[in-house]
Amino acid sequence: MTENKEQYKGVYVFAQQVDGELSGIALELVGKGRDLAADLETEVTAVLVGSDIKGLADTLGEYGADRVIVIDDPELKDYRTEPYAHALASVIKEFKPDVMLVGATAIGRDLGPRVSARVHTGLTADCTQLDIGDFPLNPIPGKENEQLHKQLLMTRPAFGGNTIATIACPNFRPQMATVRPGVMQKAERVPGRRAEVIEFNPGFEPNSCYVEILDIVKDTKKVADIMDAKILVSGGRGVGSPENFAILDELAEAIGGTVSCSRAVVDAGWKPKDLQVGQTGKTVRPHVYFAIGISGAIQHLAGMEESDIIIAINKDETAPIFDVADHGVVGDLNKIVPLLTKKIKEVKEAQA
Repeated sequence: MTENKEQYKGVYVFAQQVDGELSGIALELVGKGRDLAADLETEVTAVLVGSDIKGLADTLGEYGADRVIVIDDPELKDYRTEPYAHALASVIKEFKPDVMLVGATAIGRDLGPRVSARVHTGLTADCTQLDIGDFPLNPIPGKENEQLHKQLLMTRPAFGGNTIATIACPNFRPQMATVRPGVMQKAERVPGRRAEVIEFNPGFEPNSCYVEILDIVKDTKKVADIMDAKILVSGGRGVGSPENFAILDELAEAIGGTVSCSRAVVDAGWKPKDLQVGQTGKTVRPHVYFAIGISGAIQHLAGMEESDIIIAINKDETAPIFDVADHGVVGDLNKIVPLLTKKIKEVKEAQA
């Protein structure tokens, strides 16, 4: 058990950057961190780790960080497990945050558990919801005075997405979580807003755990990032075949959207995992989401139900997708989608 838990204060977020550019998850965590900090009546601090990255502190301040701890060292130019874990663990030991959030990216999934082990605390992975509340959620009869308040309640999918678990870490500090990208919303940018900047360097002495990077090969794969798309044309098992996705491609091209898909499509090998929407895929918030041939399993809904407008096309009028759709069409997608594409093209030509 962590002694003197009251010494641990503040909400801290790992502000991931790659090649001197802040990752989207960094700003999402600052935004969520502000909400949690308000509930705890404390501040949100971003931890910025890298080389020649001090200028990014201004951006973090404009998006809501009250403080930015900068660890700037040549050893941190490219992500490597040992120096980054040493950097973040040193921040926790020195500044004693109550909450420490890390993005559930490839980097965060490697960094988070290693840091939590070094500072001897728990870690809840791949969270989709964070709240401040009581633990246990419902007081145990006869032990009401043992209920703890203002705890970080970390919610994540469990058992393959078939249930939702809410987890707390009442006895150890900091309370740590990795957070799924795209779930939290970044705050509105306030140009000119400044954060207090603290430069901190724990010192780096390369050892046998420091790997040597011989070469970095950039991925040349051109798969659209569906999390950035304003319009998504998403297909499910009901599309019928990988070849039949051509009619979704045509609709997406006509309307200026991006094609995405459900888990069933990925499992069938029709589309790559990068295009999957849902609890085990990506969480998206487009202006318009077309759900075509998608029944609407709860795991899929969890990844897209925050879309501004949801348009469902399905031959099964009892499909759960219609419960969340703003507009629904019951019928054969093979007839409806080409007609919709044709009408959109006609409108665009008339406006040209």
